[in-house]
Amino acid sequence: MSTRTQAPRAARAHHRRMLWSDPDDEPPEDMRATQAMLRRAGVLLAVAMLFLMLATGLR
Repeated sequence: MSTRTQAPRAARAHHRRMLWSDPDDEPPEDMRATQAMLRRAGVLLAVAMLFLMLATGLR
């Protein structure tokens, strides 16, 4: 197949910036802290549920 008949490649995401000074796509500090807190809460909840299921199964 000829390369002229193929669709052109899509541009990469970092090439779509309009200015060199555009900010990075990083979340703000408070959002990162909230995400970390929710991640720890999820792990804690999973461990607590596992412990509760083991405790009720041993009775």
